[in-house]
Amino acid sequence: MSDWKKDNTTLKILRAAEKGKYGVLSTIAYNVDHVISMIKAAENKRSPLIIQMFPWAILHSNGDLVRCASMLAKRASVPVAIHLDHCQDPKLVELAAKELPFDSIMVDMSHYEKEENLARTKELVKLCNEHHKATEAEPGRIEGGEDGVCDTADLEGILTTPEEAKLFIETGIDILAPAIGNFHGDYPPSGPQLRFDLLENLQPLVKSEDIRVCLHGTNDFTPELVHRNIEYGMSKINVNKLVLDTHLEFFEESASKLPLTDLLDKSNEILVSRMEYWMDVFRSSNKA
Repeated sequence: MSDWKKDNTTLKILRAAEKGKYGVLSTIAYNVDHVISMIKAAENKRSPLIIQMFPWAILHSNGDLVRCASMLAKRASVPVAIHLDHCQDPKLVELAAKELPFDSIMVDMSHYEKEENLARTKELVKLCNEHHKATEAEPGRIEGGEDGVCDTADLEGILTTPEEAKLFIETGIDILAPAIGNFHGDYPPSGPQLRFDLLENLQPLVKSEDIRVCLHGTNDFTPELVHRNIEYGMSKINVNKLVLDTHLEFFEESASKLPLTDLLDKSNEILVSRMEYWMDVFRSSNKA
């Protein structure tokens, strides 16, 4: 293992989670208030945390939101990593790797057919590694779409087999985000129908190759479903609606009823509380 990978914040957090058999919240932040609230919850619970941003955050703020988040993460009293989620533009991957303080980047070329996906992923992983950024990729294709992610609803979902996963591991990635029936955005009325047999089949491969495993598509998850994924080795668990739901509902309901400062304070308190709840569920509380 490269020396920089031993010290990379994202990878250190995930290795510790695997060893301790807990999951780490990897939360999407859209603004500075989200970053502050998420770190506050992590400090309150003494929990490690990964804060994620979509490429939109770079474009929206010319990278300043990322820089601010990185500064706050470094000042936190618990381990906090900053991750770029679902970066689907090669030029933006290059910008993020060279110029922005991300600890890790998801190189998401899943909207291309497999051969081009693999070729582009390998090239971009090499670039990210040159700048000491850990990398994540999605073997197969997770269906659906959410705010900030290229919608793949019109593309066929492809489930991840060990053979498919091995091809992506050979590109040099550190984190594998398998397609096991998970779904970006809200699930159909039947709810999540995950293929745990696929996860079980991946275990020998990821252990032998020292690869971390990440779960995408957690909308509508129950605590029991979270626990089952952790039991199958999922250490990085991406969440969006799962922690932002009550915060955003309050914001929508109260926007015209409260002074702005009260609105921000109360909605952020709700976000902190929701984060703390899921940190307890993920069993990451008191692990930092």
